[in-house]
Amino acid sequence: MNYRHAYHAGNFADVVKHAIVARIVEYLKRKEKAFRVIDTHAGIGLYDLSSDEAQKTGEWHGGIGRLASAALEPETASLLNPLLDAVRAVNQGDSITHYPGSPRLVRHLLRKQDRLTAVELHPDDAAALKAGFAGDYQVRVIELDGWLALGAHLPPKEKRGLVLIDPPFEQEGEFERIVTRVAKAHQRWPGGIYAIWYPIKDRTAVAGFRRALAQSGIADVIDISLGIRSLSKGASFDGTGMIVVNPPYLLEQEMKVLLPALAGLLGEKRQGEFAWNRLTAEQAQAG
Repeated sequence: MNYRHAYHAGNFADVVKHAIVARIVEYLKRKEKAFRVIDTHAGIGLYDLSSDEAQKTGEWHGGIGRLASAALEPETASLLNPLLDAVRAVNQGDSITHYPGSPRLVRHLLRKQDRLTAVELHPDDAAALKAGFAGDYQVRVIELDGWLALGAHLPPKEKRGLVLIDPPFEQEGEFERIVTRVAKAHQRWPGGIYAIWYPIKDRTAVAGFRRALAQSGIADVIDISLGIRSLSKGASFDGTGMIVVNPPYLLEQEMKVLLPALAGLLGEKRQGEFAWNRLTAEQAQAG
């Protein structure tokens, strides 16, 4: 699966992923102490929904387009406001012409003491990202393979924070690579929160990925998933998933509100499916 993000910015997967990221960042802000977010596959930061790529798929209409125009229940609206505020910040009026990628979303949510490290390998994308954050002392943009960043930049000096791993799934073996690299990163920084996005396309591969994580030895791993349609014949982008290591204690309660609302909003015929599953115990099992 080649997930070149300009074609998919603002789609249902982005909405779910970024809603979860925003809730984690809001949790980190509950303490005054500074934290750092490390975004390993940061992209360009801001996406023009009128671009040829976005217009070719039109996927954003079924994602942020629906969310921005929805009449939300008060509790749901409260939980989604951090994401929606970030979207409003890059648009004018009520029209949606741009969508903030994860670096822009996170930056919008940071306090003055918090920091963002945005890592991007593609030279053109890294250049665009650097230009977008030029002069911003709270953001460091690094042109580097995001997987290498897990070794070079962990643990951060703040000792608190989130590692967001959002690979493009352009290469074979991405699921296996995630398990191996996250296990090593977790050894370096066992106290960090890790959020790992994945597409639900090949159900067999996804099931194997979940089993591998369950057997990885990493403690406190949960799996959040949302599908917009029932199992399709052949390879189809049916859903989106997020693995969270060391999830905030409030996240499950918040997802019990958000997942049903998002499934009803984003699913085909307004009927999606969702799940919250614990893959490993909160404490590592004795050998």
